[in-house]
Amino acid sequence: MQLKSARRGFSFDKEGPLDMRMDPSQKLSAKEVVNRWSEKELGHLIKTYGEERRWRKAARAIVYARAKKPFETTKQLADVLVRALKAPVSGKRHPGTLVFQALRMCVNGELDAIAKGIRKALEYLAPKGRIGVLSFHSLEDRIVKNIFKEAASSLEKPRPLLRLLTKKPLVPSLEEKRKNPRSRSSKLRVAERL
Repeated sequence: MQLKSARRGFSFDKEGPLDMRMDPSQKLSAKEVVNRWSEKELGHLIKTYGEERRWRKAARAIVYARAKKPFETTKQLADVLVRALKAPVSGKRHPGTLVFQALRMCVNGELDAIAKGIRKALEYLAPKGRIGVLSFHSLEDRIVKNIFKEAASSLEKPRPLLRLLTKKPLVPSLEEKRKNPRSRSSKLRVAERL
């Protein structure tokens, strides 16, 4: 629901404040990141969390634009990214998608939350209980894969904690992607407690 609300500032499709906080009471917002972080810090963020291959251009464009006028809205940032990354908005993916994703992941500490959540769930998982984790980004999937792999290994403990039920992640069919375009990047991994 938060992602669709323009006033929460997650979407480049709708004009809204440049916020992106899932928890509005937390201090760090996307506005603070784009207006205060150095070009080097922004570049690292966009490259690492967004996996945007044009991360240097994006970071440089943000710093250049904010020198003229600080960012206040999602549309301001989206317009700068469209010009800087020279990609048509009518294509498959908006040119700002990966930058917005990187900002959202950073502001909300999403990767740390995923790792903590999975580890905590494993503590409560009963024997023969199953855990399924659905991820929507390669960085998220890598975390799930590594935690499951570690828990299924007996290298550091007397016996494994999990048995992997999916050696490779399950991905949506073409029909599912057609019916539900948001599912296109999803991956499901499942394991069972021993």
